[in-house]
Order: sequence, then C-alpha cells, then structure tokens
Amino acid sequence: MKRLSKKQMIIFAIGQLGWSLLSGIISAWLVTFYLPTSGDIKNGAIQYIVPGLAIGGFMTVLGLITALSRIFDAVTDPLIASLSDRSKNPRGRRIPFMQIAAIPLSIVTVLLFCAPVAEQSPWNIVWISVAIVLFYLFMTMYCTPYNALISEFGKTQEDRMFISTSISLTFFAGTLLAYTPFVFAGMLQGAVGFAWSYRICFIVLAVVACVCLLLPTFLLKEKEFVETKPSDENVIRSLVSTFKNKDFRTFSLSDIMYWVGLTMFQTGIPFFVKVSLGFGPEIVMVAMGGMTVLSAVFYPFVTGLVKKFGKKKLIVAGFLGLAVCYALTAVASIPGFLPEEGHANALSWVFLAIIMVISALPMALLGIIPQSIVADVAEAEAKTTGQNREGMFFAARTFAMKLGQSIAMILFTSLAILGVKQGELDAEGNVVNDIVASKGGLIIVAIVAAAFCVVGAIILLFYREKKIMKIIAKEGDEAFLKAIENDKDLGEKAE
Repeated sequence: MKRLSKKQMIIFAIGQLGWSLLSGIISAWLVTFYLPTSGDIKNGAIQYIVPGLAIGGFMTVLGLITALSRIFDAVTDPLIASLSDRSKNPRGRRIPFMQIAAIPLSIVTVLLFCAPVAEQSPWNIVWISVAIVLFYLFMTMYCTPYNALISEFGKTQEDRMFISTSISLTFFAGTLLAYTPFVFAGMLQGAVGFAWSYRICFIVLAVVACVCLLLPTFLLKEKEFVETKPSDENVIRSLVSTFKNKDFRTFSLSDIMYWVGLTMFQTGIPFFVKVSLGFGPEIVMVAMGGMTVLSAVFYPFVTGLVKKFGKKKLIVAGFLGLAVCYALTAVASIPGFLPEEGHANALSWVFLAIIMVISALPMALLGIIPQSIVADVAEAEAKTTGQNREGMFFAARTFAMKLGQSIAMILFTSLAILGVKQGELDAEGNVVNDIVASKGGLIIVAIVAAAFCVVGAIILLFYREKKIMKIIAKEGDEAFLKAIENDKDLGEKAE
C-alpha cells in the first residue's frame, strides 16, 4: 500500500482544523453566551435560560444539559466506532462517515446559539438540549473515524509523529480561530445587536470549518493507503475487548485527568485574563494567540525529544508543567495581588508572559504525543489478537476527551461561581448572575485543575511503553526503541 507524503499528511491534518474550530466555539462560547455577565447584559445580552446555580444549589442548568449530553455520547462513541470498524464500504471504513457528518455538524454548531425565545423560557432549554446532543452525535461521526486513520495512515513512528504534530498544530489553530469573536463581535454589536454579532461570527467560522472538514475526504482516497480487514466483532464484544487492554485502561484514565485539567483552564482563560490579571476582553485573544504561537515553536522538536526520552516521560513532564502553570494562575488570582478588571499594570503583563511561556512546551507535548500512543496500543492489539479495532480505541479516547471536558464544565461552572450572590442586585441595580464574581472561585479552579494534572502524571507511570514498542517496532524505529531501552515499566511490577 502507498505511504502518505508529507503534503498528504498536512491535507489530512486540515480536517482537525475543522472539527477543533467547531469544538472550540462550544468550549469558548457556550457558557459565555448563555450565562452572560452583568456587563454583557448592559451591552444587550439576553438571558435565554435560568442563570446561576439552579440545580440543587450546586449546578447550573447549562452544566446539567452538558452533562446529560455526554451520557448520550457514552452510547454513540462505541456504536459509531463499531460501525466504522466493521464497514465494508468500497471507499473505505472511515472517510464515508466523515463526509456524511461534516455539513450537519457545521450547521448544528450555529443552531446551538439560536435559541428561539428572546427571554428565559423552557423552550430555549429544549432547543439547547436537542442541539447539543446532535452536535456531539455528528462530532463523533467525524472524529472517531478520523482519529482511527492516524493509526492506519501512520505506517511508521516517524509518520505517526508527523501526523500527530500536524493535527496538534491545526487543533490549536482551530481553537485560536474560535476565539476571534472576542475581536470581531464587538465591531458588529452596534449594527446587529449582542446575540447576532456573535451568531454572524459563528456562521462565518462554521463555513470555514465545513470546508476544512470536507477537504481530506475528497483529496485522500482511503483505499490507496489502507488495506485492513474489517473487524467481525459486534459493538459490545469490541468495547469489552478494548478495555481489557491494561495499557489502554491506564492511558485512558490518565487522559481523562488531562482533559479535565486542560478544559478547566481553557474555559477559564477569558476569566483569568479579565478577572485575575485585570485586562480588558481584547487581551483574551492575545493570550490565546501567544500560547498557540509559543507552543507551535516547540512542535518541530517534539519528535526529536521522543527519540531521546520516549513518549511516557515527556507526557509526565507535560502534566507537571501544566500543574506549575495552573499554580501560578492561582497565585495571580489572590485578591489584592493584581488590579481589578480594566486596570492591568506591569505585573499583570509579567504574569501573563510567564504563564504563556511555561504552558507552551507542555501544551505541545500533550497535544502531540497522546494520539500516537493510542495508535501504538491499537496496532499492538491488532498484531496480538488479529482484530482491527482502531476505531474503537480512538472512540474510547474521544470519549475520554468528552468525559473530561464534561467533568470540567460542571466543575468550572460550579467552582468558579463560588462567592457569587446569585440573583441579588449590585451597586448599580443590576441582577448579579455572573459566572465569575470573585477571584476566590478562580483560585479553586486553578488548584483543582493542577491536582488533576498531577494525578494524571502518576497514573501514566504505569503505562508499559517498552512492551508496546517492542510489539509494533518496524525498520526505522530503532531510535524510538533506544530511548526507552533502560526504562522499567511500573505496570509490569504491579502484575
């Protein structure tokens, strides 16, 4: 079978730009749009749903909706993976699913922000609930087959690292693009109002994302590069077999910790920048852009680092690096340490620069290496059992991401709001429903995110990297094996 050229690998990575852009819109704007601060309300924002901790005094309505949608994901992830693994479509097992999902995924992303009633209403809750379920369904239909192709297109460790590096870059690029409404929505608000200023931005971004999603499905012919026998296991058997793999269980649990910590931080960036550091909203884009650019600087060096240190040690280092970054964010959030919003000083810029620099390498390591580990485990499983379940392995990884993001959303919307007097009037007579009103909540968010990263690092120590690499080693992988030849797998000792 053919081996992808570097150009074709880049074309493949553009698909991730599409779905990370749509996912970034949800991560960055769902809370901001539907739980507007008092400042947003002054600018014309509408409260479409009940704000504040309305569920048991601990959870927001939006947090509950998001959590329930992930329960639906628990069913669709393995189902789509199994259908893809068993597909006998003459065009391939993966790309047909991706083509079907691309357009509806883009449309639903926009519709999610188009609640029908311009005030608090149960119909808006129904609308958001249905739209977010459809969003995650179509996201799964695209992402699960797409991620399975990482293992199938990446025929050597060099190829897998290049693909993982490329899709990590497009992931951050998509996430960064998702923050552009911070810049452009404000320009439109005077002409079209608060809600439509954001909707117009989302429509433009969704069109861009849709083109990116479809591009690899038309330019890459799967059958020219992949020749795999469809799996003959049903969804239950395949799922059970996947989680019987000890190394995958270890990686998945660690990965959940990563996504909880990362998502809590990413969701909180606008609030950390404004509330903790004292900047105006325009600096949010500077912070995201700076982190992305600095992280991208390290991308070309990650493959070389893996050849020198191995994958496991670098991921552990990445976890600990993020934990340090979050700890600094907690320090910056101490009341009185830095000025209030709109009054940033030189120390605010120093803290922002330090956080951006410290987070850059860990974000590069954790953005690139985990995908290649899943591909390694999936290939080792196929060689050991004869079953090609790449889709199921990556579905489980996608579910770990979504589960981690869901836990993070619940934690963030619950913890960051601590200290806020919901439903009361502020000094200007406005109802206080801000998701963040005190720096104390952000301190707790940062500490909890750091704790998840530390736990994730400890768990990953039990991943048996040497055993997996010996199973899948090919000609040209000597440097990757040499990097870990003296390592001792803790997982072996635990047996």
